[in-house]
Amino acid sequence: MIEMQNVSKVFSENTIALSDISLVIDKGEFVFLVGPSGAGKSTFIKLLLREYEPTSGKIIVNDIDVSKLKHRQIPYYRRTIGTVFQDFRLLPNLTVYENVAFAMHVIQASARDIRRRVPMVLSMVGLSSKASSYPNQLSGGEQQRVALARALVNNPAVLIADEPTGNLDPDTAFEIVDILNDINRSGTTVLMATHARDIVDKMKKRVIALEKGVMVRDQKRGAYGYED
Repeated sequence: MIEMQNVSKVFSENTIALSDISLVIDKGEFVFLVGPSGAGKSTFIKLLLREYEPTSGKIIVNDIDVSKLKHRQIPYYRRTIGTVFQDFRLLPNLTVYENVAFAMHVIQASARDIRRRVPMVLSMVGLSSKASSYPNQLSGGEQQRVALARALVNNPAVLIADEPTGNLDPDTAFEIVDILNDINRSGTTVLMATHARDIVDKMKKRVIALEKGVMVRDQKRGAYGYED
């Protein structure tokens, strides 16, 4: 599903963002990516999304060799991956329904499929009653649920969540992670980068820890910090 083979990313001789990362994330796993600021989490995600190219090594996602993608192929590749960010990135002039439907318009889905699929995912994230609302009428947690629905609407095999609870209060953050967990149970592979120690410790999922660009820990049923 996701494989990195000896992946390094160097921005200059003095800036090594990732160093010799090798790992496999299997279909259906839920994985937390943790580490302090500057550890390399954002670089890791940008490599998976082909915003960066690795300096060395190979990245394979859904049987696609990401590093060999031609420039014109990159947008189509990204449409196979659901992405959720800390800052929601909703379109302010569109309703909740329209924000989610927009992701389907991009892939030229039929009007019939849009009418069927959008209400389904809004129900999944508990926002059926907010379909006609605009982003500025929603709480932060509701906006993140819209972002989740938009990421899911095209039924991606992989969902990448980059600090999705960073702007939310603790109770709302756990609600978002519960939704991610439900999504994972339905078969979607979930990779979540986070600083939220309480969430990671409670969930007991696989934990990949980075420090200064090096993978220092890959632990099944792990915690945020080191186990005694």
